[in-house]
Amino acid sequence: MNILSPRSQPSSETALATPWWRGASIYQIYPRSFADSNGDGIGDLPGITARLDHVADLGVDAVWISPFYTSPMCDFGYDIADYRGVDPIFGTMADFDALVAKAHGLGLKLLVDQVYSHTSDQHEWFVTSRSNRTNAKADWYVWADAKPDGSPPSNWQSVFGGPAWRWDARRGQYYLHNFLAEQPQLNGHNPDVQNALLDVARFWLDRGVDGLRVDAINFAMHDPQLRDNPPAPDDGRARTRPFNFQQHLYNQSHPDIPYFIKRVRALTDSYEAIFTVAEVGGPDPQAEMHAFTSGDAHFNSAYSFDFLYAEQLTPALVRDALAQWQGDGDEGWPSWAFANHDAPRWISRWAPVHARAAYARMVMALFIALRGNIIFWQGEELGLTQVEIEFEHLQDPEAIANWPLTLSRDGSRTPMVWCDTAPHGGFSSGEPWLPIGDDHLALAVSQQTGDDGSLLELTRRLLGVRQANAALCLGSMTVETASENLLLFHRDHDGQRMICAYNMGAEPLLWSGPNGNILVSVNGATTDHLPAYSGIIIESV
Repeated sequence: MNILSPRSQPSSETALATPWWRGASIYQIYPRSFADSNGDGIGDLPGITARLDHVADLGVDAVWISPFYTSPMCDFGYDIADYRGVDPIFGTMADFDALVAKAHGLGLKLLVDQVYSHTSDQHEWFVTSRSNRTNAKADWYVWADAKPDGSPPSNWQSVFGGPAWRWDARRGQYYLHNFLAEQPQLNGHNPDVQNALLDVARFWLDRGVDGLRVDAINFAMHDPQLRDNPPAPDDGRARTRPFNFQQHLYNQSHPDIPYFIKRVRALTDSYEAIFTVAEVGGPDPQAEMHAFTSGDAHFNSAYSFDFLYAEQLTPALVRDALAQWQGDGDEGWPSWAFANHDAPRWISRWAPVHARAAYARMVMALFIALRGNIIFWQGEELGLTQVEIEFEHLQDPEAIANWPLTLSRDGSRTPMVWCDTAPHGGFSSGEPWLPIGDDHLALAVSQQTGDDGSLLELTRRLLGVRQANAALCLGSMTVETASENLLLFHRDHDGQRMICAYNMGAEPLLWSGPNGNILVSVNGATTDHLPAYSGIIIESV
């Protein structure tokens, strides 16, 4: 049973003094998999526009659209051939403008991805750069001579497997690619490259976007001396790629990156109310996340990876993640996600198969209570599971290269399911680019809408509670208990206190909650009893 009491309302003074993005809830859309308007089996911008009411009805503040730019799609849009173009499979620039207008008409802000570390090898910049060593863009990418024996300039390895260097006969040199060979590395040290990237950001800001999610920013600059990376100590975790055998001291994370970030921030500050959030991956990214977001001259926020690949959700994990990134003082504001287009869906990672529905309700009640921005991955509100994709149906180059030990990105990117009775779940009239999960039709939007017991309707109500209470959006967070299964914390803001308690285990727990207004109760939680996989949020009086 889910209990939601009357809501408090944030004061008008708080609303006026706080940037729209602080404490925001954001919904990530992967264009290929959201909605297909023309029957080719691939989602597109008109499809997003047609289904955007669903997102607005959830009660989120903003939408983040993954890349839709002109691309050969070797990495499904993160290999950009034209930063200012819309790929024809997604539509036209007029379709994008219509999407912006629809989002703003629904009261939604719109964020777009920016990829500053690499382009496609089909980008005009790279085509020119590789043509010879003296052209105007010769130094726009990372080129280096072979060693005397013809081997690559350094031992750097690519994220997707194999050396990070590719020989190019046109120039008689190697070029760097931290990801696919079709994604040559931009030379972020070059001021002309920086200026060109700033012009790209300006182009989309002028078209009305409200924020930038900056992809893989810690790969934006390399060590010009091309020093070898040292080996990484064995930490006991499985190593499925050569990339995992190194400490990445020199192919990424150069100390000059924050200076470029300052230039991006100066540009966004010349517009009104623009939000910037950095993706900073790696095994220990906290130092970079702080450096890239500190003070008022860098990005507003960083996108945390703490939960994205965690095998289990525990009270200790939540405590430790929030303790490292509180958003106080000189720190940037944190942004949290439990899953995304690169990570396996959390319900399949964390939830016991026999109690998935109950577990999902508990997780959603926790997610909306976290301090920072919360970023939903499309389908999360439906409880979509990770899909096992057969090898012959895999599309993801990383999954194909590392099969069967894959990151399962395809399994998280399967199409949204809109209607259980329509062909292909209402995603497309044609065969979808990835198969729909066997259990997904029963979780379709049509099945859950209007069902008070569904995860979709619960998510809508939970977001309403978050939106209406400043303590949940903006308040400090203090963890009181993080035992084996009990997580207890309180959120405080401007005299309002929220007590949030969760039982993450399969056995019931007794606890002593305060008197107050129960705003949220999932799976039978009360002020003295927390059944298995339950949670409660109480406004203290």
